[in-house]
Amino acid sequence: MTKVLVSDPIDQAGIDILTQVAQVDQKVGLSIDQLKNIICDYDGLMIRSGTQVTSDVIAEAKKLRIIGRAGVGVDNVDVSTATRKGVLVVNSPGGNTIAAAEHALAMILALSRNIPQAHASMFSGGWDRKKYVGNELYKKTLGVVGLGKIGSHVAKVANAMGMEVIGFDPFVSTERAQQMQVVLSDIEELFKKSDYVTLHLPRTTETENLVDMDLLRKMKPTARLVNCARGGIINENDLANALEENVIQGAAIDVYAKEPLAEESPLRAVKKGLVLTPHLGASTVEAQQNVAIDVAEQIRDVLLGLPARSAVNIPGLSAEIMDSLKPHLKLAETLGLLVSQISGGQIQKLEVRLQGEFAQHPSQPLVIATLKGLLSSALGDKINYVNASLEAKGRGIDVVEIKDELSPEFARGSLQLDSFSDKGGHSVSGTVFGDGDLGITSIDEYPINFVPSRHMLFTRHRDMPGIIGQIGSLLGKHNVNIASMQVGRRIVRGEAVMVLSIDDPIPSELLGLILSMQGINEAHSVTL
Repeated sequence: MTKVLVSDPIDQAGIDILTQVAQVDQKVGLSIDQLKNIICDYDGLMIRSGTQVTSDVIAEAKKLRIIGRAGVGVDNVDVSTATRKGVLVVNSPGGNTIAAAEHALAMILALSRNIPQAHASMFSGGWDRKKYVGNELYKKTLGVVGLGKIGSHVAKVANAMGMEVIGFDPFVSTERAQQMQVVLSDIEELFKKSDYVTLHLPRTTETENLVDMDLLRKMKPTARLVNCARGGIINENDLANALEENVIQGAAIDVYAKEPLAEESPLRAVKKGLVLTPHLGASTVEAQQNVAIDVAEQIRDVLLGLPARSAVNIPGLSAEIMDSLKPHLKLAETLGLLVSQISGGQIQKLEVRLQGEFAQHPSQPLVIATLKGLLSSALGDKINYVNASLEAKGRGIDVVEIKDELSPEFARGSLQLDSFSDKGGHSVSGTVFGDGDLGITSIDEYPINFVPSRHMLFTRHRDMPGIIGQIGSLLGKHNVNIASMQVGRRIVRGEAVMVLSIDDPIPSELLGLILSMQGINEAHSVTL
């Protein structure tokens, strides 16, 4: 029976979804060793930030197909090891967007109006109205570093509040920024101009300690800094010193380089201008339910053989792309599987030629689907969209992508694969018709037109009278039923290719008899 392990607290709505397809075991608080001892029994694993899914844990996961992180980050998952093992890793990048954005905005407001300090004063018996005079946000400049889903929502609300918004994001076009009413800037200029800076970046080698004393000194002395993104982006020692030395007026921090924040952290010793919260960005009832449902639905879908919406280790395969390219991906996988079976040798190089409409789509998903098909006949279920590229690279297959937006033959374009092996080269091409049906349009540059079927016989033979009849008779003697036949040739009495759709696979002994026939140059049994 399919089994899913839930090793962190998950909203019941997510558990209910998982129970539709699997036995769900909830075991919270497992150590790494305890997890290693039991993970071999599970097909799926659902976690939050508490469980550490290390390479050692993944190594013991003999059946594991998917790891689902109910949240945005996957810092606690060894994604590279999961990828090598073909384990899908998914998260919920949009489930807590509103919660995180609203917390950043709350922090900005708390800094502006001295809310935490005034609250503490009131409970100490004070009434210090003059001491806690604040600032309005209206017409102030907000610098948003990172304009993804969360940063763009912060920008939207800030615009509605009458703020001037500038942004830094190297992956956002000027046109997109204009739609968000954000003026793009380089990061140093943003820190110089902004009255408030809010960070919405992942923690990477490039962003670690991005905000150091040098960058803080570029800010206005009245400026305030907010980080509800990832810990480690700000150098915490430098921030503490900047606040104590009045380099900037204030900061509000929700995330830290190491969590929980250590008692001896210099941030805890700052006496003024600092608001700290214990990683509350996604801590709303609504967000926890949203991420639980989102990830549980993805685990359910993958266990049912359907694609995931938010896989972090399938490059280029978003939910939108998967949906729009379904027939194209199916064609790519079919052609890869076909060319691998007619090549007959160890493929050393594969050229993927995208023509016409195919060249206008994102190419990476199509190449990955091609490699999945190419390696499926050898690796079976071990190969998937997660590890196809790694497996091809590990086998020394040189993959070359060629784009040609001109396709004179087919209005919807075509996909062509050219394989080169120790036994020579082969070529297959195909297209997707208007109704989504797949068509194979050439084999080894011989024009042909057939719909791929489960079992097929491919031959390359001399174009001579009687040869097709002989093959038909031989198959009939061995009780192999022919469903359809297509022949392609370039010149009369030259060489031709033939594809037979058959009801059952060709036994190896029968394939040997076909190969021994006069005029047969190649024969391959193909199963898709």
